[in-house]
Amino acid sequence: MYKVMIRDNMSPVAKEILEATGRIEVVVDNDKATSDPDVLAGLIGEFDGLAVRSGTKVTKALLESAPNLKVIGRAGIGVDNIDLEAATRKGIVVMNAPGGNTVTTGEHTISMMMALARNIPQATASLRAGKWEKKKLGGVEITGKTLGIVGLGHIGRVVAERARGLRMKVIAFDPYVSQEAAAKMDVRLVRYEELLATSDFITLHVPRLKETVNMINAETLAQMKPGVRLINCSRGEVIHLDDLYEALESGHVAGAAIDVFPKEPPDASLPIMQHPKVIFTPHLGASTGEAQVNVARMIAEQMTGYLLDGVITNAVNFPSVSMEEMARLRPYLTLAEKMGAMMGQLVRSVHDVTIDYCGEVATLATRPVTHALLKGLLGAFTHKPINYVNARAIAAEKGIGIRETVSQSEEAFSSLIKLKLEGTDEKPDEIWGTIYEKKYPRFIRIGDVYLDAIPEGAMIVIQNIDKPGVIGHVGTVLGCHNINIGRFQLGRREDHAVCLVNIDTPADEAVLEEIRSLPIILSVRQVDLG
Repeated sequence: MYKVMIRDNMSPVAKEILEATGRIEVVVDNDKATSDPDVLAGLIGEFDGLAVRSGTKVTKALLESAPNLKVIGRAGIGVDNIDLEAATRKGIVVMNAPGGNTVTTGEHTISMMMALARNIPQATASLRAGKWEKKKLGGVEITGKTLGIVGLGHIGRVVAERARGLRMKVIAFDPYVSQEAAAKMDVRLVRYEELLATSDFITLHVPRLKETVNMINAETLAQMKPGVRLINCSRGEVIHLDDLYEALESGHVAGAAIDVFPKEPPDASLPIMQHPKVIFTPHLGASTGEAQVNVARMIAEQMTGYLLDGVITNAVNFPSVSMEEMARLRPYLTLAEKMGAMMGQLVRSVHDVTIDYCGEVATLATRPVTHALLKGLLGAFTHKPINYVNARAIAAEKGIGIRETVSQSEEAFSSLIKLKLEGTDEKPDEIWGTIYEKKYPRFIRIGDVYLDAIPEGAMIVIQNIDKPGVIGHVGTVLGCHNINIGRFQLGRREDHAVCLVNIDTPADEAVLEEIRSLPIILSVRQVDLG
């Protein structure tokens, strides 16, 4: 008999599904006091499974007190409240429930847009104050208007489908979705600048990444069509609220609907909180009874499948292979993920991929290795917990074609993985990797240049004309900024060269720009390989 704890006021359907097996005992603990990891640590020792929402913090210290814990189920998408690294080290599978609240969040976006267009919250407040402001609170139709969707992932697609049903013109910007994939949804992909300039309504569905923090700011707001209305049900950090306030005050932006905030709950004294053209909800995007039932059902079924049958579904930290095979695959999973992460950060746009497995690795189950490679590639530009189970499906949604081949071992390498991005003019578009001494990952070719690089941590990737002085100049720049070089790997071919520089601390953009300004430098990019 297995034992599972359910927390955080999860829908009762989770308990029903687990108990219906007849082989799982369930304890429901919604006591706020035991949400404290130190308190929970005293109770968790006898449990095989833990099902949580966002209220319970699963820390490293807590996991050290859970010798029997085999699986943690998060009824929702985000797993920020779970120490994934610690769970992985202890062999605990962490699962989430992606898609369970997608429809709910998409519908909330449409609701916010409709309320914004017709001033419904303001009209309600006006009537409750004893006023009759019919002329002042007149709105706009949405039929025939252009809706610009920034981020065409799961939720963005739900919004697009419903907006088309409302007879809106739907355009989208997402550099990681192909034209073909968008066309199947009857959505026209456009450049970001075009979306800003032509949309009557703009809705944001992007992850919180370095590139998306404050992506809506004074500059991008100025590029928007006068009278635009803005909706944000994604992440609070993507809008610079002070800049939005100024755009509302000037009249350039006609209104905004905001469900998420950089800090929650927000400071009520913020100027934008009092602006009459803005409507708010307290992060209600996923807050429906149906969504909570959906995610509870998903996580209970997944935990049941793992505990009783060893089936791993929607794991964010573990591949779906047997423990025996994992021992042989683990070095290749690490290598492939780093190869994908390297190319995803160097060439940040969607492309078909060709993966060639040569030699010993071709005799193993390469499908999980492909998933690991896609996990690294897709993880470079999405906030979703990409994992070995869902990586291929997400790649398909983004229109990424995957071609896998096996071949004989290359000369001098008993095992080799080659990744090639198809149909891109950006360079480098290819990377090769191998395993030394059965456990050490190495990059042995970038583009058409051979080298020997250890893929770890912060790395600066430099392409340059092969002339004297590059190593000295780069070293001098990094030294002047107190950035220590761990390794400097150089490969060259004909008149050009590639340098991979491992650095102890990441370089900021000013340092990278200084390197770019050096003579004979062709390109400089920084990547983070963990």
